[in-house]
Formats: sequence, structure tokens, C-alpha cells
Amino acid sequence: MTMNMIADEDFPEELPEDEITEEELPEEIQAELEKASAAEDASEADAESSDEAGDAGDAGPGDEDSPPTYEELESEVAALKDQLLRTLAEGENLRRRTERDKADMSKYAITNFARQIVSVADNLTRALGSVSEEARQESEELNNLYVGIEMTDKELMNSFEQFNIKIIESIGQKFDHNFHQAMFEIEDPEQPAGMVMQEMQKGYVLHDRLLRPAMVGVAKGGPKMEANEESAEEAAAEAPQEKAANDSSSAYEKQSDAADQEADGGDSKLDTEL
Repeated sequence: MTMNMIADEDFPEELPEDEITEEELPEEIQAELEKASAAEDASEADAESSDEAGDAGDAGPGDEDSPPTYEELESEVAALKDQLLRTLAEGENLRRRTERDKADMSKYAITNFARQIVSVADNLTRALGSVSEEARQESEELNNLYVGIEMTDKELMNSFEQFNIKIIESIGQKFDHNFHQAMFEIEDPEQPAGMVMQEMQKGYVLHDRLLRPAMVGVAKGGPKMEANEESAEEAAAEAPQEKAANDSSSAYEKQSDAADQEADGGDSKLDTEL
């Protein structure tokens, strides 16, 4: 039998491979494999330790266990100092406000009572003004009654003075809207405009606070009222009050002039239409 006569099917498709275990390998090859395995284990251990170190580094300086820095402590001290100063300032302002309110309360505690009692002085004044001198001379009893009312009025005025209740001087003064209430106007070209000509009811002040304005009649039609000549000391002492009086008088004069112009304008318009 020759080689050409052998059929292909007589040969198997794959030759069988024999399996070799580690024990069958030579000792040199086994030693090399053990070294490679030990090196691989060491590299894995190094990688794990480096990962743990990286995680610990990511925690940063803001970690709870890390102590605060000097800048953080200095900023906290500045914030606490500012808060303390603000608290002290608020306490001081509250103390001053409380003292001022307490002083005003004791100073003006009788305001409501004073507003009611001044009407008693008005009635006493009306009673004294209703009795003539002739009637007093004719009747002794009436004269005694008049003297008693007069003494009561003087005693009441003394009590007003003790409690700093003062009468507002109005006649001959400039109109001041802070203390006067204009009830009517008086046409008198000879009198300065804005001057108080008549007083219907007295006005009162408690210390420097108005209790009741004086009801007055104001002159109209005359020249503007000029300021009286005063000394330098009196002018300096009464500058705020004088300024308020001038402003109020000017405001009153402007209002009066505007009313006159409106009335004149209305008359002229009516004449034009006619």
C-alpha cells in the first residue's frame, strides 16, 4: 500500500491535546509562576492603599476633625464683636428713649385735665365781664360776689402758673397758625395785614405744647406787618418762634391774596360775559 492510496478519511480532523498540570511542570517554571503571582498580589495591595489615601485627601480642610484656621477664628471674633457693639447701641438707645418718654409723661401728664380746667377760667372771665362798675356800686352784695369771683380767678391763674400753663398773647401780635385760629377777617387799611385785632377766646399752652388755640380776628387790607426791632439777645432767643410767626403770617397773607385774586377774576369774568 502506497501513500497515495491512503484516503483522507483515515486521518482524524484534530489531534488530541494532552492536559498538563502544574505539578507536572518543571521546578524552574513553577518558581517563575509563584514569583509572578506574588508580584501581582503586591501591586493590588498598593492600589488599594493609594485609593484609601485619595479618599482621605478628598475630605479637605473642611473636615469636622480638622481644627479651624487663624483666618476663620479672626472672622468669627470680628462678627461677635460687631454683634456685641450693636446690642450695646440698641440698649443705650432704648434707655435714652425710655428716659425721654418718662420725662415727657411726667411733664405733660396733666394735659387732658388742663384742657378741661381752662374752660373754668373762661367762665370766670365771662362772669367778671358781665358785671358793670355801676352795678357794683349800687349793690354791695353784687360787689362782694364780684370780689369773690375775682379772687377765685386770680387763685386759678396762680395755679396755672405753678403748673406752667400760660395764656397766649394774641392782641397786636402776628397771626401764627401754631397758636391762633382765625375766625374772621377785619377790613382795616390802617392796620398791618396779618395782625390779630380781636380775641374771641383765650388760648393756652402747657410748657411749650399747645393746649388750645386762641380764636382771633385778623386784620386785612393794610400794609404788611413789619417785625418789631429787638435786641440781639432777644432776637437770638426768639428766632425760631419769630420765624414760625413770619412763615404763618406769610402763608395767611398768600392765602388771603389768592382769595382776593380769585374773587376779582370771577368778577371780571362775569363782566366779560355780560
